[in-house]
Amino acid sequence: MSLVDSHAHLDFEDFQGDVEGVVARAAAAGVERIVVVGLWRSAGSFGNAVELARSRPGVFAATVGVHPHECARVPEEDWEESARLASDPVVVGVGETGLDYHYDLSPREVQRESFRRSLALARKVGKPVVVHVREADADCAAILTSEGVPDAGGVIHCFTGDRDAARAYLDLGLHISVAGIVTFKTAEAIREAVRFVPRDRLLVETDSPFLAPVPFRGKRNEPAHVALVAAKVAEVWGTTPAEVAEVTTANAKRFFRLA
Repeated sequence: MSLVDSHAHLDFEDFQGDVEGVVARAAAAGVERIVVVGLWRSAGSFGNAVELARSRPGVFAATVGVHPHECARVPEEDWEESARLASDPVVVGVGETGLDYHYDLSPREVQRESFRRSLALARKVGKPVVVHVREADADCAAILTSEGVPDAGGVIHCFTGDRDAARAYLDLGLHISVAGIVTFKTAEAIREAVRFVPRDRLLVETDSPFLAPVPFRGKRNEPAHVALVAAKVAEVWGTTPAEVAEVTTANAKRFFRLA
């Protein structure tokens, strides 16, 4: 069984000194590729996701983006740096970007402008966009409609919506990615959406170090646990974890153009 963790924050401090162990445990669980999300951290810094991807080209790939939580603090020169980094061959996507109206850590209009700017960058570099959305589905879909989804596509990462939200994003041509939340007892709406999503449009992820699936809920998440996400999807689909792994790995490789 071979899996792709399509979204993990392995350059966060949570994994300092343990990347080798994380990779070993992931490999033991059948995880062959990990997409490491590189986010703007502070002036002049997008973390080291790109460096990780360069260090293990057959294991890691990277994205680069500006999270809606941080977008109000990003200086103009760092937007220029994000464009340079996004052009790097080890970078397979732009993001995560999008809208978060739950925390509102950046003003909503600034979030919307940052999202538009990120969509334009994805179009410019010819790479897919990775979208974060929380309690902002209507505005997110409206911006994607008005600006247009990049030709390379897009994915709603860590999907937390219901069937109607999934339908709206699928109608725009997006993929849907599910994380450990799909295993939570209270997540029946997400599981119903997973039943609805065409099999060739679904990805699986961990969003490590966040949102560890049952039975690790509340602990640090890591890429090996994407196998538990796939197992829950298999239960929802009424199939085997091996089939989910085969389908979602093919989807992730096609979507991110992974060799």
